[in-house]
Amino acid sequence: MEQKISNSKIRTEVFEELCDTIGRENALDNIEERICYSFDATKEKAVPDLVVRPHTTEHVSTIVSIANKYGIPICPRGAGTGLSGGAVPIKGGIVLDLKNMDKIVEINAKDLTVTVEPGVVTKDLQDEVAKIRLFYPPEPGSAGFSTIGGNVAECTGGMTGIKYGVTRDYVLALEIVLPDGSVINTGRKTLRSVAGYDLTRFFVGSEGTLGVFTKITLKLLPLPEKIGTIISYFKNIDNALNATDSILIKSHFLPRSLEFVDKTGIDAVRGFTKEDIPEEAKALLLIDVDGNEKNVTNDISKIEVICKENSALKTSIAKVSARPCQPGEAVRTGRSDVDDERNALWDIRRSISPSLFKIASMKFNDDFCVPRSRVREVLKKVYELSKTYSIQVAAFGHIGEGHIHLNVIYDNGKKIDLSVHKLVSQILKEVVSIGGTITSEHGVGDAKSEFVGLELSPHEIEIMKELKKMFDPKGIMNPGKIFA
Repeated sequence: MEQKISNSKIRTEVFEELCDTIGRENALDNIEERICYSFDATKEKAVPDLVVRPHTTEHVSTIVSIANKYGIPICPRGAGTGLSGGAVPIKGGIVLDLKNMDKIVEINAKDLTVTVEPGVVTKDLQDEVAKIRLFYPPEPGSAGFSTIGGNVAECTGGMTGIKYGVTRDYVLALEIVLPDGSVINTGRKTLRSVAGYDLTRFFVGSEGTLGVFTKITLKLLPLPEKIGTIISYFKNIDNALNATDSILIKSHFLPRSLEFVDKTGIDAVRGFTKEDIPEEAKALLLIDVDGNEKNVTNDISKIEVICKENSALKTSIAKVSARPCQPGEAVRTGRSDVDDERNALWDIRRSISPSLFKIASMKFNDDFCVPRSRVREVLKKVYELSKTYSIQVAAFGHIGEGHIHLNVIYDNGKKIDLSVHKLVSQILKEVVSIGGTITSEHGVGDAKSEFVGLELSPHEIEIMKELKKMFDPKGIMNPGKIFA
């Protein structure tokens, strides 16, 4: 449903003031354009009153100051790829589209840092630093179109998290426009800084509820020399999880990526990939290792043996890449058959989410994480509850971290929606009861705000609300998110 600034005169005044300060070409008010900013990947919709497209920190400061003066909600937006409703303006007001702030400001190879504006696409940054043999590891599935600002706002993880960590592990410093329009700088361009409270980490993952990032300084690493990829199919989930345990615990490997897909996901991607998938496959592991060529070759061989020892139905190995390309990277003109082989394997993982729409018209994207030792237990419970509610689910994700993307698949309708809600509630209660978290990389947004109380105590929530109030006393920054 469309939201409105309650007073049409104020709406006109705000629009004219925005046009005067940042230019008419950067302010949108017609309904056709506003509808384009009414949703993210959740498919939830709320039409904003106005859309603005800043190009500089000064623009952002001016826009936020105007919103603060009139008490108008403001919703920062990157590429709109989020899966928690974070970029949906559920209270109306102004959408702040940051895609035009897309400059890589500085790459400092000596210091292993890069400073970017929030609209830089993740994959574009990775490609640019790779030209000088540097590496930005966080690898969300949406890296080809998601932005660094959105990644920082949600503290995204991704395919390489098991070895390299998540977004927060790479954010060194931030330039932030606060809700009153003032600008602060947190952190330093050094690998260590303990002067005062760590405001940088406080803002990472804040989902646009505390301020707007206008510059982001990130840590880089040297680019690994080689990368190898292996995929194994199993006749049941237990065999796949046994192989995972053997790789991580018994053999002490630390892969670059360790991905899991269940039978529903496997069946959905049949026809989306050239890979010959065994008909009886009910689970698969997709694994990357990186390092020097000798170690990569040896590690891949050892992992192949482990998978076969755990009754793998089939194992495929891509040729060792001449240079590390990112998981799911699109094949480029002139690239070798080595990259074709890797991409053929990663296409399976990359195709899961869209291919699930073959099964039903709707899906609820959940992302929870449990201690590694409880993965088997929680998956068993998930499938039991799926049968109880007669709703199909697909589980896949970063199994080496205990992270599961759970897609609850259903056809639209009020009756089934209620069952979906009950199923998700039961699953998240189970996740929290065994020491897990209700979200590990998508964020809370408004999609999961009602479940926050499962994980956080009333006192913890109250402390967070007080901190929010201190930074944003008028409550204009992305209202309606995180806290129900």
